[in-house]
Amino acid sequence: MVDNRYATAIVIGSVLSLLATVYLSVAVGTQQWYQYCSPPAAGEGNATELRSLQEEFMEGDFDEKTYSDTLFRLNGTMGLWWRCVQVPTHSHWYKEPDPKMETECVSFTLLQQFIPKYKEPGNHNSGEDLLRTYLWRCQFLLPLVSLGLVLLGGLIGLCGCLCRSFTPTLGVGVLHLLAGMCTLATVCCYLAGMDLLHRVSVLPEGVDGSLGWSLYLALISSPMHMMTAALLVWAARSHRQNYYRMTAYRVA
Repeated sequence: MVDNRYATAIVIGSVLSLLATVYLSVAVGTQQWYQYCSPPAAGEGNATELRSLQEEFMEGDFDEKTYSDTLFRLNGTMGLWWRCVQVPTHSHWYKEPDPKMETECVSFTLLQQFIPKYKEPGNHNSGEDLLRTYLWRCQFLLPLVSLGLVLLGGLIGLCGCLCRSFTPTLGVGVLHLLAGMCTLATVCCYLAGMDLLHRVSVLPEGVDGSLGWSLYLALISSPMHMMTAALLVWAARSHRQNYYRMTAYRVA
């Protein structure tokens, strides 16, 4: 028989875990982790240059400097698996005061996620930047580890419910704690990687960067997983202490 306090803690923890997992899944699948605000193009010459950047971005070879410059110039957004730019729908958009824009996105392939970063983006002779390389790899691997830990915890918890056992609760709580730490590490790696990228890149004049809502979703999911862990660990330890106390009382 489970005390109502422990059952309530498990229910609240399950709801928090579900919400946190949904938030993290949405964050991983969207591109609004970092966004740039670029000044509008002035003149046909500048518009032609931006159009060539767009074509290279969509169809050219993968190169960090190329896609970074395009993101800087075309109101780009970048996530863990996607990079997007805003492009005009009409060919003579630069003559309009407020042209209609649409978003075009390109995904990072699995192979591109493991391509090394260089000390000077685009210059393969400058040497590999190990810090940026491993920060980039961590930022897309860690959220997958986090989701995997939560899924494993959910399966263990489901088995515990089917077996009517309270024993796995502590292990499920520890898995959620590790998941929250992985998610927090993902955000830290992403922010550090973007800061290092801006140090080795030259942002065009008038371009501003800001954090996007996808990053905040991931940031919110981390403490929610940790709160789930705290509730489950508390319920498991309290239930065990109460069980030992009741057993000792019956023996006595």
